Amino acid sequence: MHMNVQWRKSAHSSGVNDEDCVELGSLSPEAGIGVRDSKDPDGGHLTLSVAQFSGLIEQLKRCPTR
Repeated sequence: MHMNVQWRKSAHSSGVNDEDCVELGSLSPEAGIGVRDSKDPDGGHLTLSVAQFSGLIEQLKRCPTR
């Protein structure tokens, strides 16, 4: 089944030469949040429930920056 997802790039992706680009897409309410590599949009995506995505964001906030 093909979903028409509006992907948006992370505000932390700084541009063309950024090697760490992430895009998020709101899937159907039942499916949750899609996460994909913006450099490889046809390479598939990771699907997370809203709770899983929230947990991931909380973990990332606790990580020290590189």
